[in-house]
Amino acid sequence: MSRELYVGVMSGTSLDGVDVALVAIEHEASDAQPVSVSLQAHYDHPMPDELKHALLEVCLGQATNLRQIGELDHRLGHLFADAVNALLRQKGISPQDVTAIGNHGQTVYHHPESEYPFTTQLGDANIIAAKTGITTVADFRRKDMALGGQGAPLVPAFHRILFAQANSTTVVLNIGGIANISVLPPSRTVAGMAGAVGGSGQNARVDSKAEAITDVHSGKVVGYDTGPGNMLMDAWIYQQQGDKYDRDGAYARSGRCQATLLAQLLSDPYLTQTYPKSTGREHYNLPWLNEQLALVAAATGERLAPEDVQATLLEFTARTIADQVHSFKFGPSPRLLVCGGGANNPALMARLSALLPEWLVGNTRDEGVDADYMEAMAFAWLARQRIHNQPSNVPEVTGASRPASLGVIYPAD
Repeated sequence: MSRELYVGVMSGTSLDGVDVALVAIEHEASDAQPVSVSLQAHYDHPMPDELKHALLEVCLGQATNLRQIGELDHRLGHLFADAVNALLRQKGISPQDVTAIGNHGQTVYHHPESEYPFTTQLGDANIIAAKTGITTVADFRRKDMALGGQGAPLVPAFHRILFAQANSTTVVLNIGGIANISVLPPSRTVAGMAGAVGGSGQNARVDSKAEAITDVHSGKVVGYDTGPGNMLMDAWIYQQQGDKYDRDGAYARSGRCQATLLAQLLSDPYLTQTYPKSTGREHYNLPWLNEQLALVAAATGERLAPEDVQATLLEFTARTIADQVHSFKFGPSPRLLVCGGGANNPALMARLSALLPEWLVGNTRDEGVDADYMEAMAFAWLARQRIHNQPSNVPEVTGASRPASLGVIYPAD
């Protein structure tokens, strides 16, 4: 049995800090596919408020220039390297013991549906490799997009290794700034891992519940962004209360969901697009929310109480997730396993349970995987796949024309 250590680094759309995960991955010497993935240590590295605000301005389309983008790329490279070094110091791990770092980078724009599709993640991997002394893998999304895919989501194959069950659907839901799902069909419908990462995804679309069930029956792994996760709730409470997030959903619980606003939010065209699809802060942001509020005010002549807006945003996130998850119900014990920051919001978790009464709704911690470090762990695994030149995208998820080993390797020496 061969054992390697990898570090995964994730700074998500919530911009609430840098998650760092030290991951051990084991595989048989005769087989490149991993048989064991385990979290060894983790660390939360703060993101300076000034840097967060500068990134938000870029993400929201404020005027910028190449110098500002270049400086942000440089600063984030140092931030991510410092985060990795802090974890290694705390745990007494030598850089020589780590095979590679998988660094997602900070997404500032993701636009896969335009005439000229592109995605941009900042955080200079040259700096990370030089400052840590560890080979770094980054730029994971653009190879998939070059092959005609969305470049997202990239973690369903990793979820399959951890969570697939024999006789029922498992959906892994990550609620970060954006909410995304990995739909794992019963493992008895798939002939090994090769089926999970093989095949062409060019025609992987869903228009109805019947087609979703067909995908599950055929053993296809499905994954896409369902819509906003914490992003709108975080933006609204920060504007109204100055809080970075709604702890335990208390602010939302102090208000009442407003049907008119909810209907307006649910009319957003992204929600009816067929998968593969992905979205981000360039679409769901505070200016977008203010536009929806203005439309409601013009139609009703009423101005909603801030706490009622928060309650409606929580319901919007819960409803858009549940509407999609419900379509993939198969087998006697379908599970919804939640990770990401939203898993720590009991008000949101309660709504998901209420909207999905036939599903077992739980936290990935219940399965031994820390909900706060799932994505960082996934990028450690993605780095491992690249180092071993193994495929890491799922074409039927992203829409890419073929499997590929994603990421660019930046050697430490």
